[in-house]
Amino acid sequence: MAKEREKDTIGRTTRVDLPGLGFIGIAAKVDTGAYYCSLHCHHIEEKVMNGKKYLCFMLLDPSHPEYVDKEIRFRKFSRRTIKNSFGNTERRYIIIMPVRILGRRIRTRVTLTNRGSMKYPMLLGRKVLLNKFIVDVSLGNRL
Repeated sequence: MAKEREKDTIGRTTRVDLPGLGFIGIAAKVDTGAYYCSLHCHHIEEKVMNGKKYLCFMLLDPSHPEYVDKEIRFRKFSRRTIKNSFGNTERRYIIIMPVRILGRRIRTRVTLTNRGSMKYPMLLGRKVLLNKFIVDVSLGNRL
């Protein structure tokens, strides 16, 4: 029988890596009220290239200090209606990608939305945290 890995403790915020997208140290807020992770993107659109459908987007936005003017493309994606923290529903794209949190690489679903008005470009929802991390808000911001 495989030994269960010990749970890491995480604070209210942390830095995460998006290895599949080439981004290291993105600021993220832990939100146990959110189901999925959410990532700040803009120019999110479906495009057909060479007869194949792609979801194309730009990560972050030009005002963000870590912005890179590079279009990212995904072949596998879906859409779902998500209720945000203000109670408004929004139709969002969902991709599956690896996220590295405290050195742990985890494949998870991530919704794409414009978080430009938010302090943190990424939100970590409970789905990625469940059975892997203990959230201790007394640890404060770990940025």
